[in-house]
Amino acid sequence: MGAPPWRLLCCCCCRESDRNGVDDLKLKPDAADGEEGAAGDRYDLPPFQDFTFQQLRLATSGFTAENIISESGDKAPNVVYKGKLDAQRRIAVKRFSRSAWPDPRQFMEEAKSVGQLRNKRIVNLLGCCCEADERLLVAEYMPNDTLAKHLFHWESQAMVWPMRLRVVLYLAEALDYCISKERALYHDLNAYRVLFDDDCNPRLSCFGLMKNSRDGKSYSTNLAFTPPEYMRTGTITPESVIYSFGTLLLDVLSGKHIPPSHALDLIRDRNFSMLIDSCLEGQFSNEEGTDLMRLASRCLHYEPRERPNVRSLVLALASLQKDVESQSYDLMDKPRGGAFTLQSIHLSPLAEACSRKDLTAIHEHLETAGYKDDEGTANELSFQMWTNQMQATIDSKKKGDTAFRQKDFSMAIDCYSQFIDVGTMVSPTIYARRCLSYLMNDMPQEALDDAVQALAIFPTWPTAFYLQAAALFSLGKENEAREALKDGSAVETRSKGH
Repeated sequence: MGAPPWRLLCCCCCRESDRNGVDDLKLKPDAADGEEGAAGDRYDLPPFQDFTFQQLRLATSGFTAENIISESGDKAPNVVYKGKLDAQRRIAVKRFSRSAWPDPRQFMEEAKSVGQLRNKRIVNLLGCCCEADERLLVAEYMPNDTLAKHLFHWESQAMVWPMRLRVVLYLAEALDYCISKERALYHDLNAYRVLFDDDCNPRLSCFGLMKNSRDGKSYSTNLAFTPPEYMRTGTITPESVIYSFGTLLLDVLSGKHIPPSHALDLIRDRNFSMLIDSCLEGQFSNEEGTDLMRLASRCLHYEPRERPNVRSLVLALASLQKDVESQSYDLMDKPRGGAFTLQSIHLSPLAEACSRKDLTAIHEHLETAGYKDDEGTANELSFQMWTNQMQATIDSKKKGDTAFRQKDFSMAIDCYSQFIDVGTMVSPTIYARRCLSYLMNDMPQEALDDAVQALAIFPTWPTAFYLQAAALFSLGKENEAREALKDGSAVETRSKGH
């Protein structure tokens, strides 16, 4: 990286003339293209909608622990789950603690307001659920982890310099868009609030746009990272968001979560090697490092009025961009759109049969497997056989099994439906068998519904994932079907301890 002109940085950080503008940041002539459209204001998504709790329960397989994607797992008061609506659209569902939003009207008003935003720089809010004590938000699913993961806990490759510059520009554009829609306040802006979409483009989480609930806090991170005025007043302002953005700039520069006071001390003492990520050596010029560190210093100014506004951040960061032609997934060394081939994953015989829609092979597997995956069902049957109602239920199951074995799939559907409609016992295997029976009768949507139900009962059952895939293939939904096969294969691999 060479010996950077740090004296220029130290002088510029302290100059009075440098506090309020961006004229000395060498902006490119075309860097001022900051209109809403530039950040993807026209974004094709369904309008905000109300979801039922039952819809979200099914989508998350009963809020199973295997679907938790929160950084703190189930230890956090508000847990985020991944899920699928109708086994197709991937979503993230944030389930709040019961005390978080005591006023349902406040929750709905906030959710609907944030839900009007539609932009490619943010993780868009798709809907919410407000039933009894339940408060849930539904957002787009981002499959490629958080900025915190890529900066602080990377495994094979540290984030390269051009991608780091793109991240902070896109985030500034996200904040600029939110301001244009009169949502200037963002609560607890940090590296965990930045997520990467299918194409590895960074997005700002919509969850931070929600105002405080009764027991919420604007800053959940260590107090060392909170704006000084928030420490004095407990109130978040647009200038507070700029301060938090400055901490993100430090994260990007250092690859570590360094407290701002410590970072500013390092700058004053010219101990820059402690601040710059060693993985970035040789990737950027002295001028680029100087400009970004200067910008971070200005964002972290003690006096809120001395910090730059969001539009000036967009202009400054746009002028620093490098390798603008490369796609984000290339810079992150990821496949485009999360794409993968079935050849790249190990498929069990059942998964293979489902990928081919080989219904005969699927039938043979289900017939051979029997009810061994119905944990606890056998005991329930033996204890309740004595009542007349339960005897009738058992009879309908036995008739369904006989019809299924003899490949009379219409009769199997009728008998299994009688068993399910009684509702006394729950069997994922019966849903799986009726699912295949529907497929045999060219009823793929009904088959998909049953596969979803089986997964809700048994969230870690690979068979349910594979049957979803078979139904989705029959519906012509190739991408969703491959995702289901991939998910099922991952679950099966984990269950075998590989």
